Amino acid sequence: MPASDTLQARVERALATLKHPRLGSDVLSAGMVKDLAVDDGGTVAFTFLLGRDDPGSLAREVRKAVQVVEGVTAVRVNVTDGSAAPGATAHGPTAQRPTPGSVPPPPTPVELPHLGKVLAISSGKGGVGKSTVSVNLAVALARAGHRVGLMDADIYGPNIPRMMGVDQKPVVQAGKIHPLEAHGVKLMSLGLIVERDAPAIWRGPIIMKVIGQFLRDVEWGQLDYFLVDLPPGTGDAQLSLAQSVHIRAAIIVTTPQEVAVGDSLRGAKMFERVGVPVIGIVENMSYFVCPHCGGRTEIFLAGGGTRLADELGVPLLGQVPLQAQMADLADAGKPIVAAEPSSPAAQALDAIARRVVEQLARGPGSELPIVAR
Repeated sequence: MPASDTLQARVERALATLKHPRLGSDVLSAGMVKDLAVDDGGTVAFTFLLGRDDPGSLAREVRKAVQVVEGVTAVRVNVTDGSAAPGATAHGPTAQRPTPGSVPPPPTPVELPHLGKVLAISSGKGGVGKSTVSVNLAVALARAGHRVGLMDADIYGPNIPRMMGVDQKPVVQAGKIHPLEAHGVKLMSLGLIVERDAPAIWRGPIIMKVIGQFLRDVEWGQLDYFLVDLPPGTGDAQLSLAQSVHIRAAIIVTTPQEVAVGDSLRGAKMFERVGVPVIGIVENMSYFVCPHCGGRTEIFLAGGGTRLADELGVPLLGQVPLQAQMADLADAGKPIVAAEPSSPAAQALDAIARRVVEQLARGPGSELPIVAR
């Protein structure tokens, strides 16, 4: 094979096709790509310097451009702040150098193959039903025959144990924590370790340590899907997860109101900044289903999830209705997809789980068609 047709050469040509919106040159010649490396298995790794004035979507476009190159099997992108050296080349004398007092670059996320496909479930604000979506997606995937793990990383409000109906302390054997299992899902949560009324007054390093321990010191076994229920917002837990393990994709949960949509947009942009693709939006509490006549009533302003999906250019994975007794079932540890599988909310969540599997199975660089609305 000619040297000009090596995998690294093809990757560089793909990067050279992406234009920087401010500098007028491509991202490669603009020095935004550093430490480009390609191994024999087709894994491409590099650092991407993203300035404060650069759109976060640029990191996603760079990842997609490399993913579709023939011969590429995996892409690892470490997105870091390039504001200190705008336009500097990565290999010349003007290359970015650390300044006194500057924050060192974050660690590169690692692959943990036994976890399967790692999927982060996030929201911009609390109260949108993110944990409800996480629990029911996990149970729906397990009911479909997949091996599923669910990590409760919402350290400020670890509600997964209650919603899954478990409260035992996990067993530690040979230095490994053994996760509990409910509804066919392996799960681990801070709520299984600390007392229920104990406040989590923790700084970033402790949060990172807890997340790292849940990833590496828990005997998860071999999984197909590993779902992570994150706390709302864009804080230490989100960044710690993105820096600790290679996240295959993220799902953003919102409600129809604009106040929730605006916060969710910021959450999605955070994932773009750290090179994690958002594969879709779930709109929770979309409408109310009357338990007597089955009629549909839109209690909140309609269309927020659709507008968010359109702005991000990702699919609306589904709309989950409000349903009588759904909260009571969650409090009793009975996920709706298991307790009332024929109900409107359960059917919506089952459909979302199928669309997630379909999207992840499409492979790098592909897009799922937007769901009919």
